[in-house]
Amino acid sequence: MTMYDAFSTDYDRFVNWPARLSYELPFIETLLQAVGGSEAHILDAACGTGQHVIALEQRGYQAEGADLSASMIALAHQNAIHAGVTTRFEAVGFGGLARVFGRGTLDALLCLGNSLPHLLTPADLDEGLADFAACLRPGGLLVIQNRNFDSVMTRRERWMEPQSSREEDAEWIFLRFYDYDADDLITFNILTLHRTGNESWKQQVNTTCLRPILSDDLTERLKLAGFSEFTSYGSLGGEPFDPQTSGNLVLAARLD
Repeated sequence: MTMYDAFSTDYDRFVNWPARLSYELPFIETLLQAVGGSEAHILDAACGTGQHVIALEQRGYQAEGADLSASMIALAHQNAIHAGVTTRFEAVGFGGLARVFGRGTLDALLCLGNSLPHLLTPADLDEGLADFAACLRPGGLLVIQNRNFDSVMTRRERWMEPQSSREEDAEWIFLRFYDYDADDLITFNILTLHRTGNESWKQQVNTTCLRPILSDDLTERLKLAGFSEFTSYGSLGGEPFDPQTSGNLVLAARLD
C-alpha cells in the first residue's frame, strides 16, 4: 500500500467527488433496490477516503468502509467528521473482511475504483472473492468496478485522461499511465505535478502493480465463489458493457 499511503493526501484532489458521486450514486441506488434499498447494510471494500460510504450514509443506508491503506482510512474518518456522519471504517484488505465485519451480515458489497486487480495471482483473487461471499447474506449483491481490461489488453492502452485540481494559487495535474511487464502484470503509475503561484513544477511518481482481469475470467471465478445472476455494465452510469469500447467493466452478481 506504499503508493496509496503516499498518494492519500492528494486523492481527494485527484477525484472530482461532486461530479463522480452525482453520476454514480443514482445507478448504485438502483442496484441496491434489489436488496432492500435504503434499508440495505453495505460495505465498500476498497473505500479509499470514504466518499461513497459517506454519501450512502447520508442517504439513509447503513454503510461501512474498509481499505488496506491506513492513511486512506485516517482520511475517511476525517471526511466523515467533516460531513457530520458517524460510520465505521477499518484498515483491512481483501481476505480479512469477513473476520472484521462478520460473516453473512451484509446485503451488498461494493468493490469500486479498479481495486480488485491489485490481487496479483489467481489464488489471491479466489481468496478475495471467497471473502466477499463470506461477508454477504444469501441473495446478497456484489458490485465490482474494474477497468475494461478486455479493451486495455487488446489495444495495449497506456495513457488515461489527465486530471487536474486548483485551490487558490496552487494547482495539481495528475497523469496516469501503464507499463506492460514481462510477467503479464501491469505497473500502474501516477505522475503528480504540483506548483504554487509561478514557482517551478514539482514532480512525484507513485507506482503499484496490477494484474489485469478479463471479463470472462472474472465471471468464472465468481461462479466458483458461489455467485450467479451476472449483469455487466460499461460504467457506474449503467450503460451496457461493450468489451471493445467500454472504459469500465461493472459486474453485478448475487450470492447463491
